[in-house]
Amino acid sequence: MTDWHKRWENNKIGWHAEQINSQLIEYFSKLNLVTGDKIFVPLCGKSLDMLYLLQKGLKVVGVEMSEIAAEQFFSENKLEYSVSKIDGLKLYEGKGIQIFCGDFFTLNPRHLVNVKAVYDRASLIALDKALRQKYVNHLNDIISIDVKILLLTLNYPQHQRIGPPFAVSKSEVDSLYGGSFQCQKLENINDIDNEPMFLLEGVDFVEKAVYCLQKVRV
Repeated sequence: MTDWHKRWENNKIGWHAEQINSQLIEYFSKLNLVTGDKIFVPLCGKSLDMLYLLQKGLKVVGVEMSEIAAEQFFSENKLEYSVSKIDGLKLYEGKGIQIFCGDFFTLNPRHLVNVKAVYDRASLIALDKALRQKYVNHLNDIISIDVKILLLTLNYPQHQRIGPPFAVSKSEVDSLYGGSFQCQKLENINDIDNEPMFLLEGVDFVEKAVYCLQKVRV
């Protein structure tokens, strides 16, 4: 994880999008949220998607390793914030939003009280294969029954480039979340033409998929 800190320090954050994710806009309604509901954004960076969620009247809880990312989110969007410490984590807090800075795996259910949904655009695909099951297991441990997840993934021939983002197939999603979550695939398109980095690296295809998952009682 040290590499992520260095990327933020050196401003090598090619994954950061300068616009709100179109798939979030299209499929947001699948989460069935109402004004005042709380949504969790793991490995949130300084994503503008969090602004979209705030504009929808939601309360946002993020977790991010880099304090640089948290500080830039508030400063670049001209949002007032305070900083405190809780359970060994640094908490950046503004109107309707909290960003915990620290290790995702140190979060516990107390940090996510009343969370109704999870938005994962770039968290699962940021982790290599060895960490992905651990990530899903911990997420399952800290969210409540019936919480929905809007999950965005990429799939491509992993041997053709080195991640991140890493390739995650439908079969891996089923394997990772199966048993604890109901899974509905909402979209799966080949979008290589809109991924110049992948084109330059000679990748054959880039499938972008969207899933709506819901934690169930087992």
